[in-house]
Amino acid sequence: MKLVKGFLLGIVVFPVLCSAQPSSCDAKRHSIEQEIAYAQAHGNAKRVDGLETALAEMNANCTDASLRSEAQRKVTRAQKELSECEQDLREAKADGKSAKKIADRQRKVDKAHAELERLQAEASQ
Repeated sequence: MKLVKGFLLGIVVFPVLCSAQPSSCDAKRHSIEQEIAYAQAHGNAKRVDGLETALAEMNANCTDASLRSEAQRKVTRAQKELSECEQDLREAKADGKSAKKIADRQRKVDKAHAELERLQAEASQ
């Protein structure tokens, strides 16, 4: 039952928390409270319940330091992803892959680079 509740909570709350990561616990709290108000205004009782649970857990566990730490972990993962994509691109060029395959790998590098920049901007807020 806990697993199901956690899964459902993730489905309900994940879009809220991922849309624009707040840089402080106060900002995160405000974001969740706005979503609660929106869900209440639209009569979505299940979403309200899930968000209220998320708010309670956030109030109990959130620290600005933990948010900074998580942001840094995301940046580190994105750096690793970018390095792997760049290596794949170098290998494709070295192996004489087709222009289409090289272009596909270049798009992956560009996407990984954009994601890294986004996460670095978030982490610096």
